[in-house]
Amino acid sequence: MNITECYSALGGDYESVLRRLTSERLVKKFAVKFLDDKSYTLLETAIREDNAEEAFRAAHTIKGVCSNLSFDKLLHSAETITEALRDGDMDKAKELFPIVSENYQLTVDAIKALDD
Repeated sequence: MNITECYSALGGDYESVLRRLTSERLVKKFAVKFLDDKSYTLLETAIREDNAEEAFRAAHTIKGVCSNLSFDKLLHSAETITEALRDGDMDKAKELFPIVSENYQLTVDAIKALDD
């Protein structure tokens, strides 16, 4: 899968990120680096442990990274859970987490399918 196909698969906006990063090589480099980010694992742990403060930080980080990389589908679910956590609503965050999880996995799978 090439980078434009990857962005299509993960529900992202390739043209937007390409305008920001200016080269396909950089887009691919930073998309692949996303796989090393630990924010999702931190969010998952914080949700399980009812730690709203840590969950908020992790969700906010995911939101920021997704915004910068134009991973729009994951961005939208991360924004939603971030706002629930900003309000301290762990019950709502726990309801929203499966959507974030699904979008995260979709994103990871698409990136892993990129051609070398």
